[in-house]
Parts: sequence; structure tokens; C-alpha cells
Amino acid sequence: MKRTEMRCDINKQNQIARVAWLYYVAGKTQLEIGHILGLSRQIVQRLLSSAKECGIVNVKIMHPISECMELAEKLQAKFNLSLCRVIPSLGLEKEAIDEMMAIEGANVMGSYIQQDQPLTIGVGSGKTLSSIIDILPYSDHPQHICVSLIGAIASDGSATRYDVPLKLAEKIQCKYYILPAPLYADSVQDKQDWSQHKAYQIVKDKAEHAHVVFAGIGEIGIGCPLNTEKFLTDNDVTKLSRLNAVAELLGCFINDQGEYFSNPFDEMTTSIRITKDMSATIIGFASGTTKYQAVQAVLKGGMLNGLVTDEQTAIRLLEN
Repeated sequence: MKRTEMRCDINKQNQIARVAWLYYVAGKTQLEIGHILGLSRQIVQRLLSSAKECGIVNVKIMHPISECMELAEKLQAKFNLSLCRVIPSLGLEKEAIDEMMAIEGANVMGSYIQQDQPLTIGVGSGKTLSSIIDILPYSDHPQHICVSLIGAIASDGSATRYDVPLKLAEKIQCKYYILPAPLYADSVQDKQDWSQHKAYQIVKDKAEHAHVVFAGIGEIGIGCPLNTEKFLTDNDVTKLSRLNAVAELLGCFINDQGEYFSNPFDEMTTSIRITKDMSATIIGFASGTTKYQAVQAVLKGGMLNGLVTDEQTAIRLLEN
């Protein structure tokens, strides 16, 4: 990095830190900070968001909400989970829920990363996991390895914007293994060709022996992540919905009974399929009204050991 570029980077970090001190410690409003530093409120908001993403501000709530703790305990008992976290969400907008989900997810993820024992960390993909890793502070844990459980290449050769395993490896400074295959191969033979490659087999073996797995839980519907990222066409989504697909884990589809089922993508999916027989601790992350049916199905199938979700989703899960 050139000296001028380094100075600009340091100056930006200093500005972010100054805004964070004024907001979190001095108790100034965003409008007041703007007046003090000669910035617009929008810029102050962006700098505060950057403070969390850069790890300059690390939010940790020391007193949990008793109602959310009670919901988490009931979910643990009902679905035989070893870990459950519920964030407050009643009366909140999606943006606020997503931000709190990222913070709590980072706390859970960080509790594993901080372990001295070397871990093989299996990682899925998606916007939720990406936001969680943005919140994680930078650290040095070369004893761990991150392993991708999902191919991130679309049929047109483009890659997803949410290459989560690489982001995590960069955040904690550890070795990263990419699953060298598209999410969905072009044919059964194409999948066999990808899967028989030596590099694929090495990564697959590491993934199947992971100590912990972090996975986003995806819903099925027009506008769902796989649809917007061009892995599924609108017609694909319609066909899957007719087959009662309500959830996806690592690009593998699950019906409303919590079961994997025969579908046109079965023989072309290259991801490492999560099953209840895996020895890893499997933690799912999902929140919001659109994710309820997907979370319910995955829990019904007994595929998770841990869950991080929101208050409204937890209430609905316990009611049904």
C-alpha cells in the first residue's frame, strides 16, 4: 500500500472512531455530531455503521431480556437444541431486527472462534451470515480452518456476492478451503465430473469432519436469495413450491415436513448436505416473518443443534 493510501485509510479510521466516541460515549445525537464535525447526518450514519463493520465498536449487551431467554429455553426443550438465542423483535422494523441479528450472531460465532483448540469451521452462505461476519472484530486465529460447504458459482460463471467462508477466514486470519464447484451443475454427469476432482474430495472430507457449522436458513419463494442471485429462475421457484419446498440449507431443498425430497436439482447439487447424523454442532441463523416456515421445517427435521432467531419467530414456533 502506498504511503498516501495508508494515510487516507488511517484518517478514515480516525474519523470513524471520533464519531463512535461522540455517539456511544459522549451521548451526542447524530445531528449534534454532524454539527460538531461539519458532516451531514447521512454521513454520520454511514460512519457509525462502518464502526461496527470495522470492529472499532463491538456491541455486547450484558443483561439479556428475560422474555427472550424464556423463549430460547422453551425452544431448546421443544426442538432438542444445545444452543438457542432469541433477539427482541416485537414492534421493530426489518432493518433493526437484521442489525440485532448480526450482533447476536457475531456473539455466538465469536464464542467458538475464541477457543484455543483448533477447529474446522464449516460455513454456508447468504446475507445473514455475511452481516454477522461484518460485525465480528478482526482477530488472529491461525489454528482454525474455514471450509466452504456450498458452491458459490452460478450457471453463467458469476459468483455470489456472499462468499461468506472467505470473509470469515479473512476476519480471523486462518486458512480457507473453497468448495471448487458450481452450486448447481449443468447435468448429472457434470456434477459427477466436479465431485470426482481431487480438490473437491479434499474439501468434502474436511467439511464432513467439521467441528461446528454455521448455516443460514433460506426460504423458498419469488424474491428469495437463490432467486435474486440468479441460481433459481422464477419458473424453478414455482416448480419447487408446487413440491411443497419451504426451506433450503446450502442450496438443498426441504419440504414442510422437514425432509429432503426428490426434485429436479437433487442430482445436480454439489453442496455438502446437512443431516442429523453429522457429528458437528450445526447452528442455523434466520429471522423475520418470511423465514418462519423455513425455520419451522428445518427444526422439524431435526437438522440443527443450535438456532439464533428473533422473538416473533420464536413465539410462532412455540404456538404451533
